[in-house]
Amino acid sequence: MDAYSIYAMQFDYEEFQSVEEVMAYLVTIAPLMKQVMTLHAYKGYTFALLPFSPLSGDHILMVYAKREVEQGLLEFDISSMKYRKVNAVERADRNYFIVTTPKVNTLADKAIDNMNKQ
Repeated sequence: MDAYSIYAMQFDYEEFQSVEEVMAYLVTIAPLMKQVMTLHAYKGYTFALLPFSPLSGDHILMVYAKREVEQGLLEFDISSMKYRKVNAVERADRNYFIVTTPKVNTLADKAIDNMNKQ
C-alpha cells in the first residue's frame, strides 16, 4: 500500500464509552473460535481497525474508546464485562486481546485526523 492509498481510504467510526464495550463488540463480531484478537493503544485511543471488505481494504471501520490501556495480553470475560492482564492464554471460555502500542501508525493517524475534522 503506497502513501496515496492511505489518503484515498474511507473511514467510518463507532465510539464506545469504555474499552470493555470495545472488547464486547469485537468478541460478538469475531469469527467463531477466534480467541485472540488485537487492539491498539495509540494517541489516547484504544481501537481496532476493521476492513468492511477484506478484499479491497479501502473502507475501514475504526471501533474505539477515548482511553488507552496498558499493552500486553488481556483476558476478557464478556459475562462480567471485565478484563485483566495475564501472562498466557489460559481459559477456553474467555477471549484475549493483545494490546500493542505502535510508535507510528499512519493508518490510525489518518483515521484520527479525519475523525477530528468531522
